[in-house]
Amino acid sequence: MKYKYNLSNLDCANCARKIEESLNNNKEIKNARVNFNTLKLSFETDNKKPLELVKKIINKIEPEVNIYENETKQTSSKFQIIRLFIGIILALIGVYTKLPFNLNFIVTIVAYIILLSRTIKNAFNLIIKSKTINENFLITISCIGAYLVGEHMEGLIVIILYEIGKILEDKAVNKSRKSIKELMDIKPEYANIKVKDEYKKVSPETINIGDIIIVKNGEKIPLDGIIVNGNTTLNVTALTGESNPISVNVNDSVLSGSINIDSIIEIKVTEKYENSTVNKILELVENATDKKAKTENFVAKLARIYTPIVLTLAILTVLLFPLLFNITFKESIYKALIFLVISCPCAIAISVPLSYFSGIGKCSKTGILIKGSDYLDILKNLKEIIFDKTGTLTNGEFKINEINSFNKNYTKKEILDMIAKGESFSNHPIAKAILKEIDYELDIKEIKNYKEKAGYGISYKYQNNNYLIGNSEFVKYAGKIDKVGTTIFIKLNDEIIGNIILKDSLKTNAFNVIKKLKEKNINVRMFTGDNEIHAREIAKKLKIDYESEMLPTDKYRALEIIQNKKINQNDKIAFVGDGINDSPVLALSDIGISMGGVGSNSAIEASDIVIMNDDLDKINIAINISKKTNHIIKQNLTFAISTKIIILLLSMLGFAGMWQAIFADVGVTLITILNTLRILK
Repeated sequence: MKYKYNLSNLDCANCARKIEESLNNNKEIKNARVNFNTLKLSFETDNKKPLELVKKIINKIEPEVNIYENETKQTSSKFQIIRLFIGIILALIGVYTKLPFNLNFIVTIVAYIILLSRTIKNAFNLIIKSKTINENFLITISCIGAYLVGEHMEGLIVIILYEIGKILEDKAVNKSRKSIKELMDIKPEYANIKVKDEYKKVSPETINIGDIIIVKNGEKIPLDGIIVNGNTTLNVTALTGESNPISVNVNDSVLSGSINIDSIIEIKVTEKYENSTVNKILELVENATDKKAKTENFVAKLARIYTPIVLTLAILTVLLFPLLFNITFKESIYKALIFLVISCPCAIAISVPLSYFSGIGKCSKTGILIKGSDYLDILKNLKEIIFDKTGTLTNGEFKINEINSFNKNYTKKEILDMIAKGESFSNHPIAKAILKEIDYELDIKEIKNYKEKAGYGISYKYQNNNYLIGNSEFVKYAGKIDKVGTTIFIKLNDEIIGNIILKDSLKTNAFNVIKKLKEKNINVRMFTGDNEIHAREIAKKLKIDYESEMLPTDKYRALEIIQNKKINQNDKIAFVGDGINDSPVLALSDIGISMGGVGSNSAIEASDIVIMNDDLDKINIAINISKKTNHIIKQNLTFAISTKIIILLLSMLGFAGMWQAIFADVGVTLITILNTLRILK
């Protein structure tokens, strides 16, 4: 069974990684994920007491971390601030005043105990329970070592600045979590269910398919459904990033997470909460950072060996510096202590995953769902994008342009009627367009043996006659097609008796979007199942390469050839489609992008990125966010590593002391977190 819990008092990304590794090393636990950004823990186990099991494991690694079934507030930092304030006062009195009876020594020791209490407790709990060491141990050694070599105030400055930095760091991390949570504040808290003639406020999770709910002015729609009474205007910004409200009426489908702006509406529920749009979005965003980018994986691998290496180098510094340089053993110990403080890996451990999570959160706010940090990372390396045509580059709103009868025994109306009967069983955009032209009820009771072949057409039997409706290959039409548009033939038994020609308009922003992509040095082409004439017309307008009259298998093979021809494996290829007929090619591409698929299970399952409306420009926005995220990660890593190296070199030359070392640790961490928040702007 899969379980999810909330965590509190987890203030270290490196600690989150250690917890995750320890959980996955346990034979009773599978697929454990610790999300430092959202403070969520998920795992699978057959153990009948899962909470007790994980508590026992986590307590060995991070004793202060708590696990809850329900979301909880983080522990207040007020106590830490009071403890810090008392410690600072005692430190100043102990070092800078002259007290009788050697009280300065006692006051200084008390100051050390108060200021170091939390750090020592965390360090030794970890050593005793899990036989491991972390930054708390490094700081403890540094402070005690500074005191023992006679640098009393230096040792106090280390722990004072460290504690101040940790408090500020916690606030910065919590601010980023809050910012991302606000971006995705779309979860409805309740639903108003209709019971007889009254309405009762209940949890959305308790509502069943077919129940009638009421949504008042200003309320969020809690579940997907169809309006059965009333009309209103909806704010769908949180779902699609669209600022313009949309009008909805009776029989219109509405998505959970939308906000009712005007009038009261009654909705018939069509999906349970776990399958609702709002829950899909929240799960995707929450689990997105489980799929880690290469940079994150590299940092995680480095962190496993980092602390032992640092300790080894510190010991070598103590032993070798007096032999190699003209310094005392006491001075070499002091330099080793500075080295330990500088080397704490917090800035790198926190800033990288937090940057990816912020980028994913920003994308979600603009109506772009990204399934993992790795996909956000890959976007910056796109060198080619292949677009499907229908519903992607075009509006997908077909209109019948011509109806032709090839047999005098059948009128145009009869041709349309026969085609509409078959299309009434299909959900394809072409089928919907044809059915719009029918202003009467179709007689479909006698239809038998209905079959739909993706990319070809449909077949059915009606009153002992066999019908084929589809493209030229499906009905084996050998003639020339010279009309612009999508041509659908109808074959009655062994005779092709007519066709209809539908036209679909190009999206208004398609040309500008492709122009922007080309400016990014991204090659653009189009794959379509439409006929050569219509495909050529669209491609000419957009100034892109194309291939026409392609079946789903043709698209797959063509993409395979393009993938194999890649010279540089870091160059990535994306396919953009509707997520329904193009599932194989979406899965084959480096990044599969589904357009307008917010309510479609197949779109979400088949693709790596879901654009939650039909706005093509969201692709450019996603690429820009990917590049900005990558830029900030590079800034953070460069700043953190270079600052640590510079201060380390200065300390070796005698120009930097403990307080500069603390800046290289908590100061750098704080600055990188604040820099990361720029992604959300």
